[in-house]
Amino acid sequence: MFQKYDVIVVGAGHAGCEAAAAAANLGSKVLLITMDLNKIAQMSCNPAMGGIAKGQIVREIDAIGGKSGIITDRSTIQFRMLNRSKGPAMWSPRAQNDRMMFSIFWRETLEQTPNVDFWQDTVSGLSVTNNKVDGVLTSMGHKILGNSVILTNGTFLNGLIHIGTKQFGGGRIGEKSTTGITEDLVNLGFETGRMKTGTPPRVDGRTLDYTKMEVQEGDENPEKFSYSKQTTAVKNQKCCWITYTNQDVHDVLKTGFEDSPMYAGRIKGLGPRYCPSIEDKINRFAERERHQIFVEPEGWSTVEIYVNGFSTSLPEHVQFKALQLIPGFEKAKMFRPGYAIEYDYFPPTQLTLSLETHLVKNLFFAGQINGTTGYEEAACQGLIAGINAHLKINEKEPYILKRSEAYIGVLIDDLVNKGTDEPYRMFTSRAEYRLMLRQDNGDVRLTERAHELGLASDEMLKAVVKKTEETEKLTQHFKKTSITPFEANPLLEKFGTAPIPQNYKLSQILGRPQITMKDMVDGIAKVNEYTKEFSNEALQQAEVLIKYEGYLEKEQLQVEKMNRLEDFRIGVDFDFSTVKSLSLEAREKLIKQKPKTLGQASRISGISPSDVSVLMVHLGR
Repeated sequence: MFQKYDVIVVGAGHAGCEAAAAAANLGSKVLLITMDLNKIAQMSCNPAMGGIAKGQIVREIDAIGGKSGIITDRSTIQFRMLNRSKGPAMWSPRAQNDRMMFSIFWRETLEQTPNVDFWQDTVSGLSVTNNKVDGVLTSMGHKILGNSVILTNGTFLNGLIHIGTKQFGGGRIGEKSTTGITEDLVNLGFETGRMKTGTPPRVDGRTLDYTKMEVQEGDENPEKFSYSKQTTAVKNQKCCWITYTNQDVHDVLKTGFEDSPMYAGRIKGLGPRYCPSIEDKINRFAERERHQIFVEPEGWSTVEIYVNGFSTSLPEHVQFKALQLIPGFEKAKMFRPGYAIEYDYFPPTQLTLSLETHLVKNLFFAGQINGTTGYEEAACQGLIAGINAHLKINEKEPYILKRSEAYIGVLIDDLVNKGTDEPYRMFTSRAEYRLMLRQDNGDVRLTERAHELGLASDEMLKAVVKKTEETEKLTQHFKKTSITPFEANPLLEKFGTAPIPQNYKLSQILGRPQITMKDMVDGIAKVNEYTKEFSNEALQQAEVLIKYEGYLEKEQLQVEKMNRLEDFRIGVDFDFSTVKSLSLEAREKLIKQKPKTLGQASRISGISPSDVSVLMVHLGR
C-alpha cells in the first residue's frame, strides 16, 4: 500500500508544513502524516505571524525559499511594522491573519507541490535498526518505511489539557493527544521533559462594545513579508482594539487561584516566561493596577475574537466573570475557554546543528518538540530539518546557518549548544549581530546560497542581484555627490538640525539622525530626480548602509573574529576524554554534544574561555 519514502514528516503544523515543502521541492519523495488533514497549519493560538525578531525569521524563511511569508501575505487582515521609532535592527514586521485562510492556503500549497503525499493517521512509534531510523508505526497498524523521519509533534506528545480542576488528554482542545513516540525515544536513550503553554478564551465579537476600547489601525502604507512578486500588500485592513484589565478583574481572577492548576501544583511543566498567563501576571506584578488586552479578529468573515493578553487555565466560570468586568466586554459571550496544556519535549542539546539527533541517524526534530514556542520558531526549524533530511539521505553536507548569517542560525545554535529548560522564544537581544540581521536584507543575506542549494528560484536570485546593484549604485552616488548650502539648508532647518556652511556630500546629510531618505527625496529636487528609477527596497537598504556604516563595520570585524573559531573544525572522531587539561564539566558536555567547530564548543553552556584555549593548544593551533 505504501512505497518507501525519502522523508516522512510526522505532524502538519508550521514546522511539518515547511519541512515537507522544503524536502519535496529539493526532489525528495515526501509523506506528510497528520491526525487531521483539516487542521493543516492550524494557528492554535494567536492568528498572527511575525513580531519582534519573529518577523525577521519569517523574512528569512521566505528568502531561503520557504512558504510561510507568501501564505502570511495571502491571508493578512492587518499589517504593522513594529518599532519604527527605533533603529532598523529593531524594525519587525507583524501581520494579523485570517486563521481559516492561512490553513487553507497552506494545504493548497502542499497539494500543489509535486512529491508530497498525505496520510491521515496517528504515528504511535518509530522503526529503528542499528541506530538508524527506517520508518514509522501508526495506530492503524501500518509500518511505513522511510529513509529519514522528521518529528514535528507540537504539543501532542502525551498532551494534557488543564481548565481549573479539570484534566484531560489532548494536543489541542477537542483533539486527542499522541502516545507511543515518547516511550520509544526514551527506550532508545533520549532524555525528555515536560513543558507548558496556554491560550486565552475566544469570544463573540458581536457582543463587544468597541466604543469603550482604543482603536489600533494597521500601517497607512502596509508592507508585506515575502520578497517575491507572488504577493501584494494588504489593501483594506481590519481594525484591532486595545482595552485594559482593572482591579475588579484581578480580584475575581484571584478567587480562582485555589483551583488554578498552576498554583495547585498540578502543572509540572515550565511555561513561557515571555507570554505569561493573566493569573501569573497579576501574581508576579501585583503592583500593577491594569494589564493591556489586545482584541484581535480571527479573520475577514468570522465574529470570533482572540483575547490577546488573557491567557488562562482558571475555571470557566471565573474566566467568564472576570472577562465581563473588562471595559467593552460587559455583555461578552464566550465561544471557548482558555486552557493550559502540558506536553513532552526533548532537550535540544541531543541534536546536531542540522537538527538530526545524535542517538539515531536520519531522525530529525523540529518545533515544539525541541522546547521552542511560536509559529515562526517552529516553521524555520521545519525548513532547516526538511532541507537537511534531503541532504543527508543524498550524502551531501548539511545546510547550517551561522549566528552572523540569520536569526535562524542564532535560534538553532542557542538550542543545540545551550539547550532550554523553558519554552524558547526569539528576541532581537539574542542576536549579537542584529544590525546585520535586519528584516529588510534577509534576501541579500540568504537567497544566493539557497539558490545554489536548489530551493530559491532563478527569479528570486535575479531580484536580489538587481536590489544589490541598485543599493550599491545609490550608496556610491550619495557618497560622491555634493550638495550646496542653498539646496540643503531649508530641509535641515525644517527638521531642526544645524545648517551647513559649505558644500557637503549627500551621505553626510543622510547620516544625520533627524534626516531620512524620504525627507531628502521629498525635500531636495536633485535627490528626487536621481532616485526616481530606484525601488523602495533599494532606497531603504542604501539609507541603512549609509546611516549605520560605522556600526556595521564594527559588527563585521566581530564576525570575522568569531569566524576564525568557526572555521577551526574539530574532527568527527575527536576524543574529548583524552584532553585531561579540560575541566570535568567541560569534558562531559563536549562528549555529550560533540561540537563540530571550536566556535560551537565555545558557546556550550559551562565551557569557559580557558577550556577553549586548552582545545586550541591540543588541536595544534
